[in-house]
Amino acid sequence: MLNKLALPESSTFPGKPMPPTAECWFDDACILDMDYFVKTISGIKAKGVRPDLVGSIIAHYASKWLPDLSGNDTEKGPMSLQESSPESVTVSWMKKRFFVETLVGILPPERDSIPCNFLLRLLRTANMVGVEPSYRAEMEKRISWQLDQASLKELMIPSFSHTCGTLLDVELVIRLVKRFASLDEGTRSGIAVVKVAKLVDSYLAEAALDTNLSLEDFIALGAALPSHARAMDDGLYRAIDTYLKAHSGVSKQDRKVLCRLIDSRKLSPEASLHAAQNERLPVRAVIQVLFCEQSKLNRHVDWSGSFNGTRSPNPAGLEAPVRCMSKREMNAQQMEIKKLKEELLRVQNQCVAMQMQMEKLVDKKKGFFRWKKLGIMPSLKSSVSVFEKIEEEREANFGRQTPIDIKQKPVRPPKWRKSMS
Repeated sequence: MLNKLALPESSTFPGKPMPPTAECWFDDACILDMDYFVKTISGIKAKGVRPDLVGSIIAHYASKWLPDLSGNDTEKGPMSLQESSPESVTVSWMKKRFFVETLVGILPPERDSIPCNFLLRLLRTANMVGVEPSYRAEMEKRISWQLDQASLKELMIPSFSHTCGTLLDVELVIRLVKRFASLDEGTRSGIAVVKVAKLVDSYLAEAALDTNLSLEDFIALGAALPSHARAMDDGLYRAIDTYLKAHSGVSKQDRKVLCRLIDSRKLSPEASLHAAQNERLPVRAVIQVLFCEQSKLNRHVDWSGSFNGTRSPNPAGLEAPVRCMSKREMNAQQMEIKKLKEELLRVQNQCVAMQMQMEKLVDKKKGFFRWKKLGIMPSLKSSVSVFEKIEEEREANFGRQTPIDIKQKPVRPPKWRKSMS
């Protein structure tokens, strides 16, 4: 059995090809002794085999021993503990715990040497059989290194604690995401952060259906990543809306705190439209969404004006040429601009109607409607009356002096002072 499990001679020399996977090393042999397997893995590591290849060997062997670690529930190998001789449940769980702790002890220390989904399945089994906290901490650290490679199915680990009332182990996911967010910028890339943000939003949407999920845990997981991790907040809005549906007894103040997680500027037009009509959101959040949509509308209108040529082109030609849009894209943008203009006109009409109602309520003077029909604003009424009075006085003064009276008046020469000389 040692010869079947040991590494082939071709893998120790760089000039000969190496087997692509570790499955061929286990097709003809079944290892039944854990100590023997540990010694074999140590020998393989001593020969300088790549860490990812050693990790594939461990993952393959573990899936043969525990089918739950393979990701396929129907797969059961000849070494499966479920196929062993009948024994008590306690003994079976003790064997599984010893098996998991042994596997964690022989994992390669390098990053990305073990698939993340396999580590999540291993952590799920470890939580189920109750391994030591040090082994769980080691697996959580390894998972956080490559959390962007995790899938939603494997991340939904159930809670095996009697003190936790939720179905899913939300506290575990909070620890994983916070540990991932605390990594150095050189360790995690921007693409990895975006993937983890999408994963967190999907997980929150699933966990929000649990009525026992507390608001503190939801907010802690939603705010675990920085704000720049999400290019769009549609997924987070969907999770919050799902939480408010499942938790109808949330107070108004808690709803405000929950909606602070959403950046209204990052909502798509569809999500903004849904939020504007959502009765579960507080009024402040709805107003903020409408305000952001109005700002976007104004920017689109300005853009449409520049597109139609109302703005002067750049004479120097300093701007770099942009990609020519297709006819389909142009039609889609023109339709969107048309809808936005219609929405802007509707809002303006509503504002004018509200302003007219306010004027009717505030202005109680007589003759308001008469001046309004004449097209003169009430504010100009006093100035017009003043001009009318001045004109009347000028006409009255001019009417008193006729041309005959003007002729009959003699013109007196100026009186000169007598000279003393």
